Amino acid sequence: MNPNTIHYLNISLGAGAIALQVLALVVLVSLFTKTKKSILLDFLHKHFLSIGFIIAFLAAFFSLIYSEILGFAPCLLCWYQRIFLFPAVFLFAVALWDKDRKVIRYVLPLLSVGFLVALYQNFGYYFGSNSAVICDPSGISCYQHLISEFGGYISIPMLSLTTFFALLVLLLAAHFYKKDIV
Repeated sequence: MNPNTIHYLNISLGAGAIALQVLALVVLVSLFTKTKKSILLDFLHKHFLSIGFIIAFLAAFFSLIYSEILGFAPCLLCWYQRIFLFPAVFLFAVALWDKDRKVIRYVLPLLSVGFLVALYQNFGYYFGSNSAVICDPSGISCYQHLISEFGGYISIPMLSLTTFFALLVLLLAAHFYKKDIV
């Protein structure tokens, strides 16, 4: 693939990740301030199955794009995160098909563990002392700077952390938001 195309893909995904982070923070603030009515929380409460499926699907899709088409081999921690993300796509799809809001029970543990792995990887990636640390015997390092956009803020670990964070916030909003708040 053309390096310019890869750069524009990275920029697009990075901008989307930053927008998703800001939106997730706005949702958290709205959820915890308990305002009378929130159009955003009403929308999320109504459409959380569709939104969850779209976020999980796009994350899995672009994860596969980077590894299978662009040739960025996933490290061990990336594989662990995939283990917890890929089933979420299918769980959201089935829940969307059946309009089953109880999917939160099944998806929440998967996303929580994936979030913790992503948090651990980001901590090492951004604050670790040695960027040449090898995660597994294959020689693939979790800390390679394959993507470094927006001053180094956006990386593959940050994209993953953003996905898990946004999905967890979405589940929290869908579960705890009540329309009858006075």
